[in-house]
Amino acid sequence: MNSEGQRTKPTVDPLSKDDQSVGASLNPKPRVPQLSTTLATFSNDPVDWPRILDIARASDRAGIDRLLVSDHVVFGEQLEDYARPELGGKLGGQQPTGPDGHWLEPITVLAALASATTRVRLGTNILLAALRRPVVLAKSLATLDVISNGRIDLGVGVGWQSAEYEAAGLPFKQRGQYLDHTLGVLSALWSEPAVSVHDDLLDFDGIHAMPKPVQAGGVPIWVSGRVNRRVARRLARFGSGWIPWGEAASDLVPAIAEMRELVAAEGGDLDSCQVAGNVARVATSSGGIDLDATMSAVPRLVAAGVTDLRISLPMHSDMGMTESGFVEAVEAFRAVTASSESST
Repeated sequence: MNSEGQRTKPTVDPLSKDDQSVGASLNPKPRVPQLSTTLATFSNDPVDWPRILDIARASDRAGIDRLLVSDHVVFGEQLEDYARPELGGKLGGQQPTGPDGHWLEPITVLAALASATTRVRLGTNILLAALRRPVVLAKSLATLDVISNGRIDLGVGVGWQSAEYEAAGLPFKQRGQYLDHTLGVLSALWSEPAVSVHDDLLDFDGIHAMPKPVQAGGVPIWVSGRVNRRVARRLARFGSGWIPWGEAASDLVPAIAEMRELVAAEGGDLDSCQVAGNVARVATSSGGIDLDATMSAVPRLVAAGVTDLRISLPMHSDMGMTESGFVEAVEAFRAVTASSESST
């Protein structure tokens, strides 16, 4: 209240390093490791896209903990930049489609998945959040969290493709600043009754945004990135989870230890966050998945601090898994994680 008894409106500086988020503490990491898998919502050629809803239903019934979808809005011609770490790509990486590949818009897909499932969490891996207008994005994600009854996770990153930012009218070299700004606006609109922002990117006063997300503190934000101070600062301020990228994703044990120190130096606590880790799928001679060999990597990752184990399960055409296959994958995962817990 001000001196005249009028309610004041919080003014938010989305770029302030001192404005610490409470997202991690309000969205604590789970007590047991979780199993996530990615839905392939991209393809070089048109596919039977409605089939992903059937896959989602089967995953939901089988007990998979989280379904993830990817994001690209548009493509330029320089796809080889994906292999350039200095631009945000990863060394030796290859973009999975050409410039005319079909990529479904992830928030739209998650809305469809929310209506097709009842318990599985739904997330982005990752969303190029800075390409969207912050206020509209806050509304879309809050609505999605409401209709899914609080099952949404927001994985974000800066991306690697300059043409994508240029097409959206944004400067590629400032993409980190734009992402931080977007996350600051989202966090404020999800947690405050009325928000004011006055900076070089937005200028508004006393804005109300309802409904709020179902999840306390807003949709959990998972920050993707390498081990460096910029990512650590973003994670300390906004993160409920970390999605290691590049060399960090390839060598998780030392990466987690180093990131823990960097996040602590920024006033955060990595141990209060979830940590994602990719589990390499081991194929059988027939092209299926060797569950025993695949799951053998899980205990080491869990011991290192990984809480969200991400496995790419075969889903398309003749190599796609049946619902019983998803059940077998979940049972194998639960067995190895239970053994890990009992041995500690």
